[in-house]
Amino acid sequence: MVSVNSSSLGTSTTDMTISQRNYIIVTPVKNEGVNFSDLVQSMVTQTLKPILWVIVDDGSTDNTPEIIRRAQEEYNWILSIRMSSSKRDIGLHIASVIRKGFDFAIEYCKKNGVDYSYLGNVDGDLTLEHTFFENLLKEFEKNPKLGIAGGGTKCIIGDRVVYVNEMSVNEPSGGHMLIKRDCYKDCGGIPLSYSWDSVLKAKARLRGWRTQRFEENIATEIYVCNTEGYWERYVHSGKASHYLNLHPLHVMIKSVKYSFKRYWYTGIAYLVGYLSSVINRGEKIDDEEVKKYFWTKWMTIYKQHLFMRKR
Repeated sequence: MVSVNSSSLGTSTTDMTISQRNYIIVTPVKNEGVNFSDLVQSMVTQTLKPILWVIVDDGSTDNTPEIIRRAQEEYNWILSIRMSSSKRDIGLHIASVIRKGFDFAIEYCKKNGVDYSYLGNVDGDLTLEHTFFENLLKEFEKNPKLGIAGGGTKCIIGDRVVYVNEMSVNEPSGGHMLIKRDCYKDCGGIPLSYSWDSVLKAKARLRGWRTQRFEENIATEIYVCNTEGYWERYVHSGKASHYLNLHPLHVMIKSVKYSFKRYWYTGIAYLVGYLSSVINRGEKIDDEEVKKYFWTKWMTIYKQHLFMRKR
């Protein structure tokens, strides 16, 4: 069940001028009241603001709906949809939530004659540098084959600041990325799968689009996560790796890498998730081109790393 807060749907779109730099953003939230006001502030102070920002409230029970309401009253380019309350799920459910947001945004633009060239998603627990989207849009303009772009991620964990380095070279983060409209269409939109962002990026590369992370463009995440949360997160990551058909060698190397993180047992949690799916013959993605891509991906990754070390 989805309900739409339409307090601003009747707003004139005359201020939404047609531009090659127009972009729409979707943000899924659930009980993000602690940090969500910071994201709103960083969005409304972007040097190039989105033409439309759709916030999908997945049944929040804290003060998140009130923050959304205040933002909508002040800015006519912010809309929201509210879904029925459900258990927090970082698997298939989150893909469904994000797809609903994108579908709603696209349909709204179609009905109201709002043109756009890019679509993006931003997690509700982030804050962005004020030039975040302007910088990404400049990168798209430099390279016509750039299909998906993201920034670097800085995590604040207690009193520690950690810069996240993905194992894959030029791998945009799924929590903050911008997608060229033509690339989005080529990939068939948001896939309903585990690790939807990884699948989307795989499809983009298979269709000749380039994906890239621009580290100097920083998104900041404040981690509020206990040790149990870390264990569950990496167990899920292991299950997702089986679902995507990662090669066992790739899985082993990732588990070793995770073991050198702050909590050494995250590598074990990742292996537990992967092996439990193997033993229980867990479901795999029903897309042969994507399965083949992830099975051979490890070879591409390590060839890239070796090449960069030799330079």
